[in-house]
Amino acid sequence: MDITTHIGQRLRALRTEQDLSLDALAERSGVSRSNISLIERCESSPTAVVLDKLATALRVSTSSFFARDDEADVAPSPLARRAEQTEWIDPESGYLRRTLSPAVRVPVQLIEVVFPPGKRVAYETTTREIDLHQQLWMLDGAIEITMGDTVWRLAQGDCLAIRRDLPLMFRNTTRKPARYLMALATLPLGAGKR
Repeated sequence: MDITTHIGQRLRALRTEQDLSLDALAERSGVSRSNISLIERCESSPTAVVLDKLATALRVSTSSFFARDDEADVAPSPLARRAEQTEWIDPESGYLRRTLSPAVRVPVQLIEVVFPPGKRVAYETTTREIDLHQQLWMLDGAIEITMGDTVWRLAQGDCLAIRRDLPLMFRNTTRKPARYLMALATLPLGAGKR
């Protein structure tokens, strides 16, 4: 199954699990009803910003859209071979996101990102009903991250802890792709207070 189909099916399943109509999810997320419908019908690939808005409205992490189905008769494997790892390209910025973690349920997910030169992604969503923590470890290149009013410039080997409670922007101001590893943990709201 291609990734656009997978995201559309996951979105519909998450919305249905919460007994939300298209109109209710549109109102809660700020994403138009028609856009949500196109995504669910697998006729449109959402951007990273749209996925973030939908995830926030559905009270899940963005990674939930990339999760592999665990409803098979066989327990998921603790091994994720390279060929099994889900890849997605943001249609707006062109960044490549690869889910490294296996399908077994674990408290931390690993994601590899290749961020193109000269591109940026800005997430405005700050109010969440889950506590989302990330650590970004630069593997190659450099990237600029703005959290609220603070700007961090990361180079190879640098690691930044990110709590998704402020507006967040990723920007590659260089002429080379940036590649980083993202570790993601989702906690019940209030469990990860600083």
